[in-house]
Amino acid sequence: MLSTTRSSARRVLSLHRSLTTDSTTAHTTPPPLPLAKPETSKPRQSRLYPRPRPAVPHQRQALPILPPTFGRNQVLPVPDSTRALLEDIVGSFEAPIRYAFAYGSGVFEQAGYDKLKGKEDMPMLDFIFAVTHSDHWHSINMQQHPGHYPMHARVLGSSFVSKMQEMSPGLWFNTFVPMKGVNIKYGVTTVDTLCADLLNWRTLYLAGRMHKPLRIIKDDARVRLTQQVNLTSALRTALLMLPESFTQRELFSAIAGISYSGDPRMVLPAENRGKVENMVSRQEDQFRELYWRLAQGLPGVRWTPGSKNVEQDTSPHARAAHLKKLPEELLRHVHERAEGRGPPREADESAYWLRIAGDKELPGILDSEITKIVRYPATAQSLKGIVSAGMVKSVRYSAAKVSKWWKGTSLSSSS
Repeated sequence: MLSTTRSSARRVLSLHRSLTTDSTTAHTTPPPLPLAKPETSKPRQSRLYPRPRPAVPHQRQALPILPPTFGRNQVLPVPDSTRALLEDIVGSFEAPIRYAFAYGSGVFEQAGYDKLKGKEDMPMLDFIFAVTHSDHWHSINMQQHPGHYPMHARVLGSSFVSKMQEMSPGLWFNTFVPMKGVNIKYGVTTVDTLCADLLNWRTLYLAGRMHKPLRIIKDDARVRLTQQVNLTSALRTALLMLPESFTQRELFSAIAGISYSGDPRMVLPAENRGKVENMVSRQEDQFRELYWRLAQGLPGVRWTPGSKNVEQDTSPHARAAHLKKLPEELLRHVHERAEGRGPPREADESAYWLRIAGDKELPGILDSEITKIVRYPATAQSLKGIVSAGMVKSVRYSAAKVSKWWKGTSLSSSS
């Protein structure tokens, strides 16, 4: 009996163990899988030697904000009524304009217009608009102002206009446009084209216009910076073409005459040959505002406050300091003229610059080379005007120029 009892106990214990094992196995969740270690992406070892630098995405650095007083010489005052009109005209364009200025006899007074009191004799207001993308700009402007463009330009579209604009010197002009009760002419260019000409004088078409007084309507830090370089280049160039002592009017006339050298309109009866004198005689204060502060920072220049007389150091060393910093295109022309006239630049660079700076023919060389730079772009733009304005407006514009030339000649001869 005892053995029977032991046998029964073993069966009960075995059954209990089997039930316990099954229950635990059925309800116990499997242990979690070990977390995968994060993969550390190791750069593949380069077999090149030296190893190439890691690629860095190219991002254009934002132009730092200029100090508030930087380029204040460029901000020339105009009467409140003129300022309001200019801002109203520019503000009426829906296409985005980054930089805009107005210039010419319609903004700043010039001699020869005192007796032209009739509305039909008043000069047009001239504008230059610098934009980011010309094709996009003309597309928007054609939708808003289709009448500003000739028929063939509207048919061919904004891509045609932008292609024509890209041709030297990089502008498209719409002329005889009535806006806000006056006639205006506005040229469209890109900020890149404008800044390149201000720095290098590749065409001197835009840079030359900006040597003279203008009214900034929309400002841009990049343009203001390059315009300051352009004004300084014009001052250095004029100093190299002037003697040891001269008047401020002679200085301003030399600066204003840079952009007219080589301009075919000065040969044809299409521009008043006394334009430079007419401009400087009435805008002497504006010219002084543009250039007096800049002259104080140039070596060897003595131009005291309130004085209309200027003196400069004309030694070869002083002139070489100006010569080295002339714009790239003008310097390239000077180097070409210097070839074969003495030891090459590579032999002794210091002696090379002193030799050119001390050459008595340097003023004539600069004048002739500036003429070469200006001639082709000015001629090309005159021919482009027939396409951009259309035949009717081109004839009307030419007739107005001839009339202005004739009246200016008559007034100068009678005075």
